[in-house]
Formats: sequence, C-alpha cells, structure tokens
Amino acid sequence: MKIKLSLFLLLLNFHLIGQFDYTVRINELKIVLDSLRAAKLDDEKISINDRFRSMMKKTLEEPAIFNYNFSELTTIGCIDSPDSDLRIVNWNVEQEDESQLYFAFVLKRDIKKNKHEVFELTHNSYSELKPAETLDAENWYGALYYKIIPEIKGSKKYYTVLGWNGATKESNMKLIDVISFSGNALKLGAPIFKIANNTVKRVFFEHSKKVTISLKWESEYKRIIFDHLSPETPSMIGFYEYYVPDMSYDAFVFEDGKWVLQEDVIGINKTSNDVKVAVINPETGEIELVTKKGEWIDPSNGKGSASDTHVPAMPSTSEPKKGKEKKKNEKQTALERYEKSKGNKARKQPKSITRN
Repeated sequence: MKIKLSLFLLLLNFHLIGQFDYTVRINELKIVLDSLRAAKLDDEKISINDRFRSMMKKTLEEPAIFNYNFSELTTIGCIDSPDSDLRIVNWNVEQEDESQLYFAFVLKRDIKKNKHEVFELTHNSYSELKPAETLDAENWYGALYYKIIPEIKGSKKYYTVLGWNGATKESNMKLIDVISFSGNALKLGAPIFKIANNTVKRVFFEHSKKVTISLKWESEYKRIIFDHLSPETPSMIGFYEYYVPDMSYDAFVFEDGKWVLQEDVIGINKTSNDVKVAVINPETGEIELVTKKGEWIDPSNGKGSASDTHVPAMPSTSEPKKGKEKKKNEKQTALERYEKSKGNKARKQPKSITRN
C-alpha cells in the first residue's frame, strides 16, 4: 500500500512539473522586462531583449496561453480580436538615437484542432512602409498595434489592424494594415483599401511629432475614423514632418469587401458617455464633482456648431469664389471675413495616403 501511494505521489509530482505555471513564468518575464526598461546602453538593451523575446516565444507556445492576458507586463501590448481567434503581443525598444526597434508575435487560434500557431514578426529596419506591397513575417516594417478589426471578404477573413510607428526624429505615423493567412504563412497587406479610383494594400499617415492624431475604430458606426492632415503652410506640401490635423475627419467604411474612403465625415461623441461636472454644494459651499449622463447635439441636424462643409485650418492661396457679397451693413462672421480676404483653398488629399 505504501509503495502504491509513493508511486502515485511521484507520478503526480512529474505531472505538476510538466504543467505550465503561469504565475512563475509571468514573474520571470516581469523581472527581465523591468531590467530591459531600466537599461541605458543599446548593447545592454539588445542583450536583455533577446532573452525576453526567447522567454516570451516559449510562453506563447503553451497550449492554454489564450486564457492569459499579460496584464502584469505593463510595458508591452497584448490585444485580441473580437472573435478571439487572433492575438498580437507587441513591444518596442527605444535606442539611444531615439530610433525604435519593434517586436511582435501573432497567435492564430485553430478551434477545430484545439491549438494555435505562433508567428514572429521580424522587424527589418530597411523595409519601407509602402502602400502597394504585400509583406511576409520576415520583412516587417515595425509598429505597435493597438486594435484588431476582423472582416470577411468572400471566404477569406482579414484582420485589419491599427498601429503606431515612430517614423523619424521629427515625425510619427499612424497606420492601417491587414493581416491574413495563406496556408501556413502570414501576410501583411491586402488590396482592400479604396481611395477614389485607387486601391492600395495599406494606409499610413505621417505627421509632425509635435502633435497627436486620432485613428480609431468606431464600432457604433462601423467605421475607422481619423484626423485629416494638412501641411502647416502650403510651402510645406510633401514635408510630412509639418503635417497636422486640420479639424476635419475622414473615415473608412467596409463596403462590398473593401475599406472605402469617405471624406469630411462628422465626428460624433458616444451618446452613452458619462461626464463629470463641477458644482457648488449649497450646504457646504464647496466644489464637488457630480457624474451626469453625457448629452450631445447632432451637428447634422442644423442646431450644432459644426458644419458638414470642410474648411482647412491653414492659409488659403486660391482666388475667392465669385458670388453675391453681403451688403456692407450686414454682419459677417470671422470665418466669412477670412474667406473673403484670403479666398478658399481647394482641399487636397494628403499624399501620405497614396505615397509610393
């Protein structure tokens, strides 16, 4: 009886040793990651990151890894697709010259086989971000992804991803790309972005590092909405480190298997947002924050302050449009006076969308 009990305990011990201990592994990863973030020299960063990358790859190959979200590792990104079939684990390492090295693993779940595949994206710093090329996992331009949007075209599923890239010392990029799979191979880019009469495989927006631009998925309206960019002055056209938001918005809407560009869309706040309002307590006389239901005015109903007509927030150089002028005794708005004196500049689509 004692022999049987000892054998049982021995077999149980081997079984436990063979199991994946998530807590232990995460603690190990966290220690190495903290060391990476504390490192100052490039050689030190690369050495520590190689160890972290190797540990992460081994961790991601564990069968039950989709059950863990890596929330303890606060300086890396871990995002899942809404259908839970795709996961991206992503991080960057900044060099002493402020350039960025990017690292990413893509996990694709196979529900039928009850397993998943792990694809490592290899950052090739010489791989340019071009709109017309299909790339493989070995020739990745490098980015930090923060949103996955699954869409189906025919029998094929595409995972549209939104990301960020620290392009140069003077500029940053936001980008929209597509991840798809052909057999056992991962592909980046697909001809599903329609811009006027052109079709491209990815879209990117290079802009001044001094500003932040918005690029987000609005599930309420089924669209990817983003800031429209214009140069700070007409003389800076083509110099993307001087491109800034011009207070208008464009969007991509998925129609007939493609992301179709819609210009001059209206950005609308979510109707369900709660807002905090500062009020004076009549009893104590102190200022308190009170949560109230957010209210918004639909700008398209004619009662809002916004207009559905695009007016670039930049100096205008074209001739003013001919038409009836207001009488001298009629009051003109500041915008009307500005347009009259400077003229309306024709709106141009940022070349960053279709640059080769």
